[in-house]
Amino acid sequence: MQSVLNHLAEMFSRITLPSLRLTDVAEILLISFFVYQFIVWVRTTRAYTLLKGILVILGFILVVYILRMNTILWIVRNLASVLIVAILIIFQPELRKVLESLGQKRIMASIFPFDNGKEVQERFTDKTINELVKACFDMAEVKTGALIVIEEEVPLTEYERTGITIDAVLTSQLLINIFEHNTPLHDGAVIVRGNRVVAATCYLPLSDNMELSKTLGTRHRAGIGISEMTDSLTIIVSEETGKVSIAEGGRLHRGVSSAELRDALVRVQNKTIHDTKLRQLLKGKKKHEEKTHG
Repeated sequence: MQSVLNHLAEMFSRITLPSLRLTDVAEILLISFFVYQFIVWVRTTRAYTLLKGILVILGFILVVYILRMNTILWIVRNLASVLIVAILIIFQPELRKVLESLGQKRIMASIFPFDNGKEVQERFTDKTINELVKACFDMAEVKTGALIVIEEEVPLTEYERTGITIDAVLTSQLLINIFEHNTPLHDGAVIVRGNRVVAATCYLPLSDNMELSKTLGTRHRAGIGISEMTDSLTIIVSEETGKVSIAEGGRLHRGVSSAELRDALVRVQNKTIHDTKLRQLLKGKKKHEEKTHG
């Protein structure tokens, strides 16, 4: 037993820890920050879907390498440079957005989030939900067609650019006026971000799902198409039937009631009560001062 302990003591005595300088700590923090920002970028863009496709291809190449399929490996080696250029072209819109947002990002606030702000965190307010529900069913009653896309995590900037900028607080009157027949803005989709209508007359990708009913028109296919490409919630009001439908995750829920639409919007709203430690500390200090002065 003593020999084993001596052997372990000798083994641990040979282990030397590297010297850690201040610059090494700074490098670790910077690398961690950029890796975190990369993960956030992948999660909030279509890059996540594209990366999954690339991982499938890399998995295929690994299997080919293990099985030593030399012909396929020779093709892959010769096409490697072309594949790198192809990946840059595929990710070009996402990479451009990263560079655009880099100058707008408050880096110090991202690294040191002393106070996250609001106690109630939500994508949009209850008032916006009420206005959306009212507008959709008011338009359904008179059979006014509408297509409303509500942005969630994945930005809809590329689709927003295809339309006309509105950037106005969302109200039922505004939506009804936009989709009114024979008006310049009624054709196309409206994009909603938070509590604001950011753009109208936007062009959306049509779904190429062959299993969809042939009775569905362009408005419904566009609503399903954008839900296949992004995580958005799309509300469609049929001009022919006056029914309200919801498209989400490539699926269409037809003829929903006002309660069902409200439930879907509440879920997308993602309201959470958040109170930071700093805010709690300040509240406690304020109460203490009030008691002292009282």
